[in-house]
Amino acid sequence: MKLSLIPREHRFYELFQRQGALVCETLTELSDALSEGRNRHPRLRELEHMCDDVTREVDVRVIAATNRDLKAEVRAGRFREDLYYRLGVFLIELPPLRERKSDIPLLASHFVSLAARKLGVPEPRISMEEWEQLKRYDWPGNVRELQNVIERTVILSRGGRPRLDAIVADHAAHQGTAPSPAPRPPEPEEVVPEGEWRRRERANLLAALKRAGGRVYGPGGAAELLGVKPSTLQSRLRARRIHARDLH
Repeated sequence: MKLSLIPREHRFYELFQRQGALVCETLTELSDALSEGRNRHPRLRELEHMCDDVTREVDVRVIAATNRDLKAEVRAGRFREDLYYRLGVFLIELPPLRERKSDIPLLASHFVSLAARKLGVPEPRISMEEWEQLKRYDWPGNVRELQNVIERTVILSRGGRPRLDAIVADHAAHQGTAPSPAPRPPEPEEVVPEGEWRRRERANLLAALKRAGGRVYGPGGAAELLGVKPSTLQSRLRARRIHARDLH
């Protein structure tokens, strides 16, 4: 049973005169309902209405959701501390959609199917580039915002080719946000001609020798700085015709 479908003035009686599972999409709904009665049992088993002395036994499993930090709400006095601890038996934290963007294509595909069936139109085909466009937006409204955008896309496609990228960009502009730019392709690796490579190697060998004070061997020597064996460094110095006089 969804508590939001029950008029507020009837919630207390509807809740606690039946058995089963109670789904609260926002915890304020449950807080409002309980404020009309006095809870006598720490597990929501026995309650009384404030205008009635009759104790009622209930057997209700409560599933409650919220998008607020309830600990902060308790500290600020905006949420009942006793209710927080009575409900906090098993907590499931669902990260916002922006932190699980790999879920977006699967969710969007499901919403495309739902919207197409609801509107009686063929399912539009979404390209890989458009899936990536969805992942570049942060979706501050989470799954419901994604569902709304997908349904709008199906409506505007009219069974033809959708322009999901344009719809997402327009939606983001109205929300005062913008999708992240597409990642730039990696720069091609530099190709160094042989002559330039030798010049760079010679300059690097000289820099290591200068820092080491002309020493090749031992701690702090040029070989240690370059991460090579001293014998290897000696060979490279001979090959590049580097001598002690070159350090000055």
